[in-house]
Amino acid sequence: MKRKKGSRVTLQDVANHAGVSRATASLIVRNSPNISEGTRNKVLKSIRELGYVYDRVAANLRSQQSTTVGLIITDIANPFYSDLLVGVHNALEENGYTVFLGTTFDSDKKQEKLLSTMLEHRVGGVILCPVSDSSKETIERISHLNIPIVLAVREIKELQCDYVGIDYREGSKLAVEHLIKKGHRRIAFLGGSSESSAWKERKIGYYMALEEAGIDIDESLIIENTVTREGGVHAVTKALLLETPPTAAFCFNDFVARGVMQGLKEAGLVPGEDMAVVGFDNVQETVIYSPPLTTVSSFPRLIGTEAAKLLHERIADQEREQKRIILQPELVVRQST
Repeated sequence: MKRKKGSRVTLQDVANHAGVSRATASLIVRNSPNISEGTRNKVLKSIRELGYVYDRVAANLRSQQSTTVGLIITDIANPFYSDLLVGVHNALEENGYTVFLGTTFDSDKKQEKLLSTMLEHRVGGVILCPVSDSSKETIERISHLNIPIVLAVREIKELQCDYVGIDYREGSKLAVEHLIKKGHRRIAFLGGSSESSAWKERKIGYYMALEEAGIDIDESLIIENTVTREGGVHAVTKALLLETPPTAAFCFNDFVARGVMQGLKEAGLVPGEDMAVVGFDNVQETVIYSPPLTTVSSFPRLIGTEAAKLLHERIADQEREQKRIILQPELVVRQST
């Protein structure tokens, strides 16, 4: 029987073309290992020739279980999130999931739209790196979603969810203590937003290090800005205009630190000599910054891996007890201090 021109190629069409049963063709598109190599190659050849596309949504509806999961991050241009994505992808791929990626650019509206889109595509669960100022409405929406959610990187206290992150207090304390040991007493905290839980935790660690060293806290040295290279440039430019500029900068992350070093160079100063600079995250590029950046390792790939494992566990058992995994940071000293 000839297929009508323009109609969708079905699995039965593939089976007829390859000379196998529909059940055999179905096993092959679902990657079953219980098929001979010869039969598999024959069916795959028919799939290519006919242009068959597996309807995963329909399959999910039939099985009542989705093999697609969502990952929502704030900025794919930030190497931290690129590394986190690798960890998520590798761990989920091992368990047969496909990752559906969305980027919010730290916008609550975009986050809300992405969550809606992922629900429409019937994802089996979501790993969410929340925006800095997630609205009450978004929080309530997530709370009432009937799908597994794992938070990563940033925590939302109002949400009862599995969470994976780093000990930001300890990480920032390590960074500032290092600068104090180098003789610095005017240490700026540059970049990030006070609406973010990760920023608040970093600030607590910053305060702790200064207080333990007997150094008075100067609020003018805490300068918020976007978590971008441009944000770093603007933050350090503002810091240099202070009546008594800082001699060192603890930056919200490595992305900001890169901008801070660029801003110093534009001002005719030498990073690591005229001002010490410490970042946070230890993304791969930090070793080729000029100078190489002293930073705090936050292990983004491991965060991604652990978040993916938690999501897989939650999908398998939605009644299990919630888990909160906090990784311990490590200071990596290079030439920028």
